[in-house]
This record gives sequence, structure tokens and C-alpha cells, in this order.
Amino acid sequence: MYTLDQIRKSFNGSTSRADRSEIGQFLTPVAIAKFMSSMFEAAPRRVRILDPGAGTGVLFAACLETLISKADHPESIEVVAYETDSAVMPYLEETMERCRSLCVSGGIDFHGIIRAEDFVSAATTEINDPLFHIPGVRFTHAILNPPYKKMNSRTAMSKMLYSSGIEVANLYAVFVWLSMLLLEQGGQLVAITPRSFCNGPYFRKFRTTFMRMMSLKRIHLFESRKKAFGDDNVLQENVIYHAGRESQKPESILISSSGGLDFDKARLLAVPYSRVIHPRDRDMFVHLDANETEVCASERMECLGSSLGDLGLSVSTGRVVDFRAREHLRQTPQPGTVPLIYPCHFSDGFIKRSVEAGRKPNAIRLTAETSTLFVESGFYVLTKRFSSKEQRRRVMAAVFDPARFDASFVGFENHLNYYHEGGRCLQADLAKGLALYLNSTMVDRYFRLFSGHTQVNAADLRKMPYPTREQILRLGRAVDDAMPDQETIDVIMEKECPNHGK
Repeated sequence: MYTLDQIRKSFNGSTSRADRSEIGQFLTPVAIAKFMSSMFEAAPRRVRILDPGAGTGVLFAACLETLISKADHPESIEVVAYETDSAVMPYLEETMERCRSLCVSGGIDFHGIIRAEDFVSAATTEINDPLFHIPGVRFTHAILNPPYKKMNSRTAMSKMLYSSGIEVANLYAVFVWLSMLLLEQGGQLVAITPRSFCNGPYFRKFRTTFMRMMSLKRIHLFESRKKAFGDDNVLQENVIYHAGRESQKPESILISSSGGLDFDKARLLAVPYSRVIHPRDRDMFVHLDANETEVCASERMECLGSSLGDLGLSVSTGRVVDFRAREHLRQTPQPGTVPLIYPCHFSDGFIKRSVEAGRKPNAIRLTAETSTLFVESGFYVLTKRFSSKEQRRRVMAAVFDPARFDASFVGFENHLNYYHEGGRCLQADLAKGLALYLNSTMVDRYFRLFSGHTQVNAADLRKMPYPTREQILRLGRAVDDAMPDQETIDVIMEKECPNHGK
């Protein structure tokens, strides 16, 4: 009989990476499958396991092996595995037969079902059936590595899901959502998915529904985005999480992290539930405190009691979408144009006048057609919406100083966010102090707690805590014509918000 690793490797050897990417599914390494299975708590006497995107079956097989290895193993195990890829079916059947043999050897009743049908359609039909709401047999365990693909809102599947109250941005969230609906009360779910659901507006409905229905108990982080599915060259930043279908929330959530598949060396930290899911946060962002340094960052940010609303400030996305205004763009400033600011104009914490050697234009025509794209010239704080993985900070801020530009209006390109006061410019020291705060290491560490990707949305910035207006003005007086270096910024912030845990 083949081992689980041999089955997975055999399938990967007979298919191309492009084929696996096309359906958004990458088979789970056995080491990850076994680690995921170890997260499940004590099982009932009769177990029903759901694997909604089974692949070769490594996940449900690892779950079954973990259950039957215990002294108080279940009396019966039923597995329901969904899979639509005909190429993987022989391997899946081999795994199911392996599970049958293991249970027979251990005197455990076994029933395995392979459903060669689309899980989303089947599950949506089931939960919409009036009989579904009558108490009956549901699943005690769901273990899944769902496909990662963006959802097109115009497809029949999206419309079907929307009519069922399921609003999602990615197929992986659909699989998790439907799986938790199919769990019995007290049932458990373990999943490995991208980290993107933890924050941002696109996953808000999924996140709030998940946190209402489920009790989040453990999250595991990978320190390298290359390690979870390294042999498939998947660079998505993944997390593994365990949750139970119950209303009672735990006092703390166990956060663990590992460099790769060396789970026996994982670092563990119990974090209060209220620090991971802030009780007053209606968006229910998930803050992932992976180590004591980051917990300290979270605690330090608690000394900052202001929101953007308290400060009377707002943050918006730049209005100029360059490809839609291509005919109005100019490489150099000319009469009848206004400055157009891109991320490439950032320099030492301020916005430089132009980038002569760059490919981006430095100006845009001021016409009746383009006038709504601009704001009145004045002090603003800009942040980049996208950063590369190699950059030291996720949040990178710069001050737009009107004295450096001879213009009455300015345009901010769509790859930027800009802070303003009711649509108008900021006071000079307020802008400089806000930019210094945003460029601090403390902010960077805090931002990484809930954001696992390199995109910095305006919605994320609105969720941040901020210093008081008086503190920001005081910070601003420490900035002249250039932003201080990182060490100096952090020393200044240390005086405003001391790290008592050092």
C-alpha cells in the first residue's frame, strides 16, 4: 500500500504546475496534513469527516489516522470527500481504500463516500433545502485546503451564493463558509487558507459571519510565504486555523509560528481573545500576535486613544486612475497642468517635484473634464497602497508640501492614499507629525498583526489607533525639510509612547 506522501508525489509528478494553478488547488504536504489533524480536540464516538476539496485525500486520511491512533478512538468513522478533477480520482480512491483497511484493522466501522460533484453547488443546494433545518446528521469534523481563486460577481455561482446570503471575494472563503454551515453544533473545523481574510473590506461579511458562528481557538503562521507549498512554488501567505461551532468564545487564542514544516519547533503564545478580535471592532479584524515583540507593539498602541474620526481627519484613495485619463497626462509640467503624484515621487519622507528619468508622467491637464480629480494644494500625508515584499515597512508615508510646487491644485494617483481634513489640506505640523507617526517601527509592527499582504488599503488605515491631535502636532515640530532617519523616528515615538515592557 502506498504512503500518503507517495500518493501526493505521484499525482504531482503526473500533472503540471500550470494545471494545478488553473483550478486553484495545490495538494497539501503530508507534514501539514498531520499538523492540521493534531489541532482537533477530543472526538465523539461517531465521527463524520467532511473534506470539501479532497484532492488525493491526504487531509481526511491524516485526520482519520490521528483519530484511530488515540486510546479512546471513535466507534465509527464516515468520510465524505468531494472532488471534481478526474485526473486525481484514482489517487483519491486509493487513499479511501487505505482508510478502510486501517479502520477494519482497528475494529472501527468505516463508511467512505467520494462525491464527484461540485462542492459549492451541492452544499448550497443542501443548506437551502427546508429539510436541512431539521435536526439531523451533520459533520463533526471539517478539514480543508480549499482552492484559491478570485470570485467573479457576474457568474451564476456568485449569484447563487449571494441569494443564499454568502458574499465572498475568493473561492477559498466560500468553501470555509459552507463547511462551517454543514457542521453540527460542537463540530470542529481546521483549514489552511490565505491570510487575506483577516482584514480589509472584501472579506468583512465572511469574517463577521465566521466569528459569530465559530469559536476561534488556534492560528498557526508561517514565517516564510515560500514554505507551506514550496514544491508547488506558491507564494501566497497562508495560515492554519482551528475553530469550533459554538457560541462560547475562549479566554485566549493559541498563536503559533514556524519557519516552515518544522512544527515540532513552533513557537507558541497564548493571546487574550479580546486582543486578537477587538470587542468593539464591528469589522472584526484578526490581529495575529506571533511573538512577544508583537504583543508588546499591540500593548504600546493601546496608549494611543484617538481614531481618525476623533481627530477630524479622513483618508481616501487617490482619484486619478491614469489609464482612464491617458490623453491628459504630461511627462513634464506645462502651462495648464497640475502636479500628478505617484509612489515614485516619495523621497526622504516628502514628495519631490518631479521624476525626470522615470516612465511616470509628472503632470496632468486641468480641464473641465479632469477638475473633479484634484484637490486644493496644501499639506497632505500620502501613503503607498502597495509595497514590495523586500521593503522594510508596509506603511510608507510622505508629506506633500505645497511650497515645493507652484500650483493651486494637485492630483494624487490611485496607487496612493491621502489624509485630509474634510476634503481640505492639513495644518503643516499636523501633516509632518502624522507622517512621522506612520513611518515608525511601532506602526509597522502593529499593522503586520492584522495585515498579511503588501497592500495598504484606506480601510486598514482607518482602523489604526492614532495619537491625540496635541501629540501629533508635537511630533510634527521634530520634522524640518526631511523626515528623520528610522532610528530617530523610533526614539521620538518612544518618548511619546514608552515601551514599559522592555
